[in-house]
Amino acid sequence: MMADPARSLMLAYLLSGELASAGELASAASVTPATASGHLSKLLDVGLLICEVRGRHRYYKLANADVAHALEALAVVAERSTHDHLWEHPARKRLRFARCCYGHLAGELGVKLLTTLQARDGLKITSQGYELTLQGAAWMASLGLQPKQPMSGRRYAYPCLDWSERRDHLAGQLANELLEHFIQQAWIRRADGRALELTPIGVQALLPMLNAHAAQMG
Repeated sequence: MMADPARSLMLAYLLSGELASAGELASAASVTPATASGHLSKLLDVGLLICEVRGRHRYYKLANADVAHALEALAVVAERSTHDHLWEHPARKRLRFARCCYGHLAGELGVKLLTTLQARDGLKITSQGYELTLQGAAWMASLGLQPKQPMSGRRYAYPCLDWSERRDHLAGQLANELLEHFIQQAWIRRADGRALELTPIGVQALLPMLNAHAAQMG
């Protein structure tokens, strides 16, 4: 199901975690609206997508985080022999630095965020992934963020293999809260598609905090 070129482009477009209309997905896949409708119906049938109806409009998104992680994991495997060459392409360099992966920060900045928390002993390994330590909560408080309590039925924090960096970044509820906070603080802004950008304020306020402690982890 994922191997069809048009469907794979639609799924990749939805990796940002945002909702998209059928027209937007048709444009992303360079197919006609009728063809897109057929593909979307198949993706819904197999549970890769869900559809939300808002008024007279229908919007699509990935069914859950598991689908998003599966797509990125497949990309890691598919690019084993061409990884370095592909990620030097100008169109991918912005994605490599920072991008949105189903609501959380991925790319170089995403890896730095996880290594910063690890260097500060901010995360404790559990059978479900990670839990936030007192040190981690204190660091987030210094950023102006008060993390919410873990939500029932949702993984709180866990490592996710990064498509471009081939190292883990942070995924889960906590990672989503962090990215949303970075955007609200105007440290990071959304760009085209999945791409994210550091703002001038983010370069001054956020990047030094990530660089300093990521370096400790090598």
